[in-house]
Amino acid sequence: MIKVLNIITDTNIGGAGNVLLNFMKRTDRAQFDHTVIVPESARLTPLLRELSVNVIEMPGIADKSLSPGAITSFRRLFGQRRPELIHTHASLSARIAAKISGKKIAVVHTLHCAYPQSRLKTAFPARQALGFINNRLSDAIIAISPAARDNLVDTGTDPRKIVTMFNGVEAVRRISGDEKSAFRASLGIEDGMFVCAIIARLVPEKGHIYILEAAEMLRGLPIRFIIAGAGPLENELRKSAASRNLENCIFTGFVDDIAPIENIMDLQLNASYGTETSSLSLLEGMSLSVPAVASDFGGNPYLITEGENGLIVPRQDGAALGAAIRKLYCDRAALATMGDSALRIYNERFTAAIMASNIEQVYRDALRTKGLV
Repeated sequence: MIKVLNIITDTNIGGAGNVLLNFMKRTDRAQFDHTVIVPESARLTPLLRELSVNVIEMPGIADKSLSPGAITSFRRLFGQRRPELIHTHASLSARIAAKISGKKIAVVHTLHCAYPQSRLKTAFPARQALGFINNRLSDAIIAISPAARDNLVDTGTDPRKIVTMFNGVEAVRRISGDEKSAFRASLGIEDGMFVCAIIARLVPEKGHIYILEAAEMLRGLPIRFIIAGAGPLENELRKSAASRNLENCIFTGFVDDIAPIENIMDLQLNASYGTETSSLSLLEGMSLSVPAVASDFGGNPYLITEGENGLIVPRQDGAALGAAIRKLYCDRAALATMGDSALRIYNERFTAAIMASNIEQVYRDALRTKGLV
C-alpha cells in the first residue's frame, strides 16, 4: 500500500477543501493509505474524520503557505511517517521540507486557482524564480483547468510537469417535490416563479454586482435571484440591492446545506471575473440537470459550452447577463434541453469518481518517475 500525506493549510473550507473531501470519498483505499495534515481547529477535521480519514492537526501552519517553523515541522513529520508521496494544496513549506528531508518522496502539487497574472510575475526575473520553485520542488503539478495551466506556464513552470484535469463532485442529493415547495415558501418564493441562484463567497471578484444589475434589468418578471454565501462584501451588496429596490433578490447568508437551494434553482449563475478555475457549484448544478449562465472568465468556458449546457457571457457585463437569463426564461424548451445535456456532461466528465481515478494516476506516474514503484 502506498503511503500518502495530503497537506492543506486552510482553516476554513474553500474549493480546495471540498475537492479534498470529494477525493477522499472516492479514492481507492486498498491501494492508497491516506493521512491529511491540517491546521489546528480546521473546519475540515470533523468532516474528514466522518469519512474515516486519518487526520493530523499541525500547529503553526494555519493559512500559511510558507514559514520557517512549518518547514522544520514538516521535515520532522516526514521522517516519522516516511510517506512515499506528499500531495500539497498550496503549502510551499511542505514541498521545501520534502526536498531537503533526505528522503525519497514524490511530490504532487495542485493549483486550485487561476488569476490574471501581472507582468511582474510573467517577466524576468520573477518568472524565472517562480518557475524554479515549481520545477524543482514538484514532481507533478495538477492544474484543475486549462486556465490554471496557463497561469503556471506563464510564470515559468515546465509544461511537461503539468497535468491538466478538472474537479469532480458527488452528485447533489435530490429532494422531493413537497420539500422543494416548503423550501421555496421559506424563502418567500411562490410556486411557478423562475429561480436563479449564485452560490459563492461574497467577494468582489465573484461579480455579484453584475447579478444585481441583471436583477434590476429583469425586475417585474416572476424571477427570483438567490444570492447564497457570506463574505466581506455582504453588507455593501445588501445595501446596493435595497437602494435599487430589488425585491427580487434574496440574500441567504452562509448556508451549511446548499442542496435545497440547488434543487429549486432553474438556472445557476456565475459572474466571476477575478478568480475561477473549475467551479464546484457549476458542477453540482449540472448533477441536478441545471444549466448555467456563466462569465467567460477562467475555467468557466471549459465547463459550460455555449448553447449546450448553458450560455457564456462577457465578464463584468450585467446587461449581457440579464439578456442571457431572459433568453432562457422565455425559452423553456431550450432550458430543458440544456439541463439534459448538463447531466450527461456531468456523468461523462465531472464525477468525483472520475477525478479520484485521474489523481491516482498522477500519483502512480510521479512515483514511477521517482523510482518508487
